[in-house]
Amino acid sequence: MPDYKYQGTSRDGKSMSGVMTATSKADLANILKRQQITPTKMSEKGKEFNIPVFGGGVDSKELAIFTRQFSVMIDAGLPLVQCLEILASQQENKTFQKVLTATRSQVEGGATLSASMRSAPKVFDALYVNMVEAGETGGILDTILQRLSGYIEKNVKLQRAVKSALVYPIGVLTVAGGVITLLLWKVVPIFATLFAGLGVTLPLPTKIVITLSNIVGSYFGLMALVGAALSIFGLKVWYGTPQGRMVMDTIILKLPVLGILMRKIAVARFTRTLGTLISSGVPILEGLDITAKTAGNAVVEKALNSVRKALEEGKSLTEPLKESQVFPGMVTQMIAVGEQTGAMDAMLSKIADFYEEEVDAAVKDLLTALEPVMIVFLGLVVGGVVISMYLPLFSLIGKLSDSH
Repeated sequence: MPDYKYQGTSRDGKSMSGVMTATSKADLANILKRQQITPTKMSEKGKEFNIPVFGGGVDSKELAIFTRQFSVMIDAGLPLVQCLEILASQQENKTFQKVLTATRSQVEGGATLSASMRSAPKVFDALYVNMVEAGETGGILDTILQRLSGYIEKNVKLQRAVKSALVYPIGVLTVAGGVITLLLWKVVPIFATLFAGLGVTLPLPTKIVITLSNIVGSYFGLMALVGAALSIFGLKVWYGTPQGRMVMDTIILKLPVLGILMRKIAVARFTRTLGTLISSGVPILEGLDITAKTAGNAVVEKALNSVRKALEEGKSLTEPLKESQVFPGMVTQMIAVGEQTGAMDAMLSKIADFYEEEVDAAVKDLLTALEPVMIVFLGLVVGGVVISMYLPLFSLIGKLSDSH
C-alpha cells in the first residue's frame, strides 16, 4: 500500500500533518475522519498533487450555479467524471476551472468526490464536503446537491441584505467626509484670508471651522489621516484575533438597531445551515461543529460549541440553547417541538424561512429610517460649514448699512 502525506485540522482547530499508509485517498480520508481530523491536503508520497487556488477565488454565486447544474446532470444519469469535465469546460472563472479539472482527475484516479473536494478547502468548505459525502454514502447525491445549491443561494441573499444595510450609510458618510475635507482644504482658507484682510471680528462657529481648516491643511492633518488609517488597520488585525472578534461581535449584537438585525441574520444562518445538514444525513454533533464554524459571529459560535458539548454529555438541544441567551425564546421553543416530534430538520427550515423574511423587512425598515437621518446629517454638517463662513460677511454688511 502506498504512503500518503496529509495536512488537516483537528476538532479543536489545531493544524495536523503527517504520513499514513492507505489503499487510496478515499481510504485515507476515512481513516482521518475516524481520528477526527479534517483533511485539507492529501498527496501520495513522491507524487504530490495539490489543487491550485489562485487569483480572485470563487464567489458564492458561481458555486451555487455550479452546484445547481451539477445536480441536474447527476439526476439525468450522466457519469460523475463526465459531469465534472463538462462543467469545467464551461466555467469562465479560470480559478474554478482549474479546481474542477483537478477534482475530475482525482475522481478518475479512484478517489471519492468528497475526498477530492477536500483538496480545495478554499472553494469547497467543510459544510459542502460533508454534505457531498452524506449524499455519496446515501446514494442521493443529486438531492443533496439541490439542497446545497438552495442553501448557497439563500446564503447569498443574506449577504446581500447585510451589504444593502451598510452600503447606504457608508456611501453617505464617505461623500460627506469628502465634501467637508474639500471645503476645509480649499474653500475655507480663501475666506480666512479675506476675513484677515478686512479685520472682521469672527464669531465662534467661524473660528472653529477655520481652526479645523488649518489642521486639515497642515502636517498635523496628514499625520491625523495616517493615524486614522493605521487605527482602522490595527482594528482589522485585532478583529482577526479570537479575543478581538469576541469583543467586537458582542458589541455589534448589543447595538440598538444594527444589533437586532445582526442577531436575526445569525439565527437565520444557524437554522438554515443546521437544518440543511441534518436533512442531508449529517450527524447532529458534526452538523453543530460545522454550523459553529460557519456562524459568522464569535458569540454565536461560542454558544453553538457549548450546545455541542452539552449534547455530548447527554443533554437535549433545547436546554443549552436557552442557557446561551443568544437565541430568541421563539427559536428555542420551536426547536424543542422539533426535537420532541422528530422533525428537527423541517422545524429548523421553517425558522430559517421566517427569519430570512424578518431580515428582508428589517433591512427595508432600516434603510427607510436611515435615509432622512443621513440627509439631515449631510445638510447640517455641510450647511454648517458654509453658514459659518458667511456669518462674518453678514456682520460686515450690517455694519456697512449702519454707517450709511
